[in-house]
Amino acid sequence: MHEMSLCEGILQIIQTEAKAQQFNKVKRVVLDIGVLSGVEIPALEFSFEVVMRGSIAEQAELQINEIPAQAWCMQCADSVTVKQRYDACPECGSYQLQVSSGDEMKIKELEVD
Repeated sequence: MHEMSLCEGILQIIQTEAKAQQFNKVKRVVLDIGVLSGVEIPALEFSFEVVMRGSIAEQAELQINEIPAQAWCMQCADSVTVKQRYDACPECGSYQLQVSSGDEMKIKELEVD
């Protein structure tokens, strides 16, 4: 389950920012997660709760924004939405797509005290 290690990374970032910005409690963590990132949301939610225990983010609410995937079609030169890797272009049927977004995971916002 790589979601556990993702949450450990999130906690490290929170701890680093807490020292740099002088806060001691996190109320809410907002993540942007692309649909092509390979992250299983229920596993991430479970892991977040486990990893944050005993930390400054123990009571933090986790909010996840799922980011749709966009790809550029080399055949029709259009930007299109895709649901999974290796989908055909919904406009022309070509498989020559270059993913431009939707595979990312980032901390978008921390609400702190």
